[in-house]
Amino acid sequence: MPTRSTLLTGFRRLATLVAVALLACGQPAAARCLKNVAAGSPTIHLTRADSLAQQRIVSAATLTFVGHASFLIETPQGVRVVTDYNGLNGYGLKPDIVTMNNAHGTHYTDTVEPGVTHVLRGWAAETGDRVHNIELRDLKVWNVPTNARDDGATRFNGNSIFAFQIGDLCLAHLGHLHHKLTPARLEDLGRIDVLMVPIDGAYTMGQGLIADVVKQIEPRIVLPMHYWGRHMLDRFLGHLGDSHDVVWPTSRTMDLTKAGLPVHPLVNVIAGPGGD
Repeated sequence: MPTRSTLLTGFRRLATLVAVALLACGQPAAARCLKNVAAGSPTIHLTRADSLAQQRIVSAATLTFVGHASFLIETPQGVRVVTDYNGLNGYGLKPDIVTMNNAHGTHYTDTVEPGVTHVLRGWAAETGDRVHNIELRDLKVWNVPTNARDDGATRFNGNSIFAFQIGDLCLAHLGHLHHKLTPARLEDLGRIDVLMVPIDGAYTMGQGLIADVVKQIEPRIVLPMHYWGRHMLDRFLGHLGDSHDVVWPTSRTMDLTKAGLPVHPLVNVIAGPGGD
């Protein structure tokens, strides 16, 4: 018959295994959207409980371009996010969450306005990867670390792609991306409906390569950002060819719903000629 000491040891081991499993569930992989886009990898299936939970969250968002690489995302339950918050673009919009993908002066700031609940920096900390996975009301936010160039060298995990999930509507901001994505990073990212893409072709990555990243992720809507002038935009559209329709809105604000996503991939030139 097991002794009391043996039973206690067994319970401790079981508790440890449960704690590890719960910790794994709390990592960014738990926040993934419905379907993986990495070639040859399995689809991520939601449990019935997950599906019912998502049905209770409206799959909708309002998105506004506020300059350079910054967008304001607003959810049905009133959560406000500003991407690539730099203390200029988006300042004063009273965000609950700000993301900063890269430690570059036009993409982050150490001076954040009062009232911001979560300040999410996307580059590696001294102790390793800087990984985020948070929920605020109807919004989930997580990041996928990527590398960045730095004077001919590589800053490992020096940039992050930030992803945002509202119900089963998923958005992602590529940040200051400098390379194509590996299958593992695509797995981490998950299925993305709306993608914010830097298209300058120099400070980030070549336009042909960023067009390849768009084809890797296969979003329904592409939002160009981080560019200056119509000539940069036209070159990027040339790399996409006939694979995407193009719309030129008169407003910098757009409403997004899961049901309203286009059947054919679309480039929405919400940033106009760029230059902000």
